[in-house]
Amino acid sequence: MISSLAYLYGIPEATGDLRTKMSDFVVLEQLPFTPSGNGEHLLIKLRKTGLNTVFVARQLAKYFAVKESMVTYAGLKDRFAVTEQWFGVHIPGKAVDDLSEFKLEGIEVLEYARHEKKLRIGALTGNRFEIILRSVTNVDDLIRRWYAAVEHGVPNYYGEQRFGINGGNIEKAKALFSGAKVKDRKKRSIYLSAARSYLFNHLVSERIKAEQFDVLNVGDVMMLAGTQSIFHLDEVDDIAKQRFIEKDIDLTACLWGSGETKATGVTAKQEYGLIEEFPEICHGLIKFGLKQERRRIRLSLNEAEISFDKQNANEHVVKLKFFLPSGCFATTILREILNYQDLTEREFEHKIENKE
Repeated sequence: MISSLAYLYGIPEATGDLRTKMSDFVVLEQLPFTPSGNGEHLLIKLRKTGLNTVFVARQLAKYFAVKESMVTYAGLKDRFAVTEQWFGVHIPGKAVDDLSEFKLEGIEVLEYARHEKKLRIGALTGNRFEIILRSVTNVDDLIRRWYAAVEHGVPNYYGEQRFGINGGNIEKAKALFSGAKVKDRKKRSIYLSAARSYLFNHLVSERIKAEQFDVLNVGDVMMLAGTQSIFHLDEVDDIAKQRFIEKDIDLTACLWGSGETKATGVTAKQEYGLIEEFPEICHGLIKFGLKQERRRIRLSLNEAEISFDKQNANEHVVKLKFFLPSGCFATTILREILNYQDLTEREFEHKIENKE
């Protein structure tokens, strides 16, 4: 699912282990606001270890005796990690907020407060990542790629966790398009998102193969830094090129759905080519009501730090820290700098296979 996608800097020479321990992958969610202290919604900040977001949301719904739809979150977080994340519970009229009896292995309540508004998907500034890579070989190649990624960015691919184990979410999406019934709305949403993400990744990969990842063309659709505002590129001049170099604007590709693509020219031709290459997915996404959107194809790191220590004569421990906007994946950064083995996930898959 991910392995076939093009690399921006070529196939990495360095190798290493990811998530030897859960604590080697830390995600710290950052909201653009602080809870007001008043309102019908209780916002709860949790530190969770080895648990996925949907499972924790269901446990909160049981604890507060509300429907699952009354528990919200700003984004899905890695299961195989230590993550700090906010949840929202709509409990109007309840005089006392008490989480003293909310006991769940792998969960620590950090803080909670009331707020007037519902916590919605995407309502976060982004995530701070703190990652430890172990048994890293060829650390010089990793460092060189790291600084290239910091300076020029990496492909803004959706990470493998979007597609499920062995890409299973794509197959479930295809079954959905063929008439299979999925009553769980959250699962249905996950399958649809996976299918659309698959098409986006394909567009970005093809652009890299054509050596057009950082080349502006008339007809491209650009996105302003720090916003979702877009505009059509009618002229490729020195000003546009400089703004792109300075990361004030970014190239985009379509997130498939109904409606016309905003692009024209060669970019539009490539995007409409999805219909011919992936007709089942394209028509299925339209059938389920998704509309065309845009996503930037370059992922830029902020607040980036790297440090490393010798593990033995030939291997190093590498520590990375960086901030990514919401909706972006740390594994897309790692993919460009080393060929890693995800040990925790591999162990989980092995347990599943043994059960089967």
